[in-house]
Amino acid sequence: MTPRLSIGLPVYNGEEYLAESLDALLGQSFEDFELIISDNASTDGTEEICRTYLAKDPRIRYIRLATNIGAGPNHNYVFAEAKGELFKWASHDDLYGRDLLLRCVQALDERPDMILAHCWNAIIDETGRVTQPFDYTLATDSPHAPTRFRSLLLEPGGDDFYGVIRSDVLRRVKPHDSYHHADRTFVAEITLNGPFYQVPELLFFRRDHPTRAERANPTLRKRCSNLDPKRADKLRHPLVRLLGEYVLGFAGAIQRAPLSAADRRECYRHLFEWLTARARPGSGERIEDRPPVEFSEFDIDAVVPGREGRVR
Repeated sequence: MTPRLSIGLPVYNGEEYLAESLDALLGQSFEDFELIISDNASTDGTEEICRTYLAKDPRIRYIRLATNIGAGPNHNYVFAEAKGELFKWASHDDLYGRDLLLRCVQALDERPDMILAHCWNAIIDETGRVTQPFDYTLATDSPHAPTRFRSLLLEPGGDDFYGVIRSDVLRRVKPHDSYHHADRTFVAEITLNGPFYQVPELLFFRRDHPTRAERANPTLRKRCSNLDPKRADKLRHPLVRLLGEYVLGFAGAIQRAPLSAADRRECYRHLFEWLTARARPGSGERIEDRPPVEFSEFDIDAVVPGREGRVR
């Protein structure tokens, strides 16, 4: 039977948090899914953990790659292996509320105009304690494509990359690339194809820890090399190319998207606005370290499967 939803989990040396993440995914209230794990030639205990879970749950497909192809190609690989009409990327170190998949699938079923559904998210620490929830303010639910595009360009963003997405839409956009901030141009192209819906429940928990990819690879070069080892070659991939491809990625997304001539021109104007703002002295990337939203102590153990009795 073809599952309704495919979850792609690319992983490399994820033994520290992988089991906890798998428990949260496999304990979801929505069960009609396949979980595709692509092990990027890990050198730690990742393979042993994956094979242990593989023996217990038939929904898992475990694929071990012979060489490390990089995080970018591995993300594309798990989607190429997917069979479901809906798709979601998952990370080996994040946590997921028990009803995350159910709420997202229901949202897409009830709103055929929406192409992606996700939930409110928060940052957690190494132990799984919520340290910083976020208020999602992007206008990605607008019916107007240029409005959605401008919002993604100029406002603090969420984690829509990890939402539940219609597979046919993903097949229409350019695969994830490996230049600087390729994930942002990728999500921008998705939203040019249709609006997103945010389920108003805190069910997605992004883990921040010292070995997280962004922290373990602090320089632009190292981050791009993590996405694709070929990017380590400074002669073929100088920094100017890695940055130039980022800008051109937005332009290419506008060109490929199914937009009217007027909407396309408006998107290009927003891109020019963003470039102009970036060129001003003292400007930087979109603010990622936003002030935390006021919240009372959140009991993550009450919503995430597998947290009961786990030694932390």
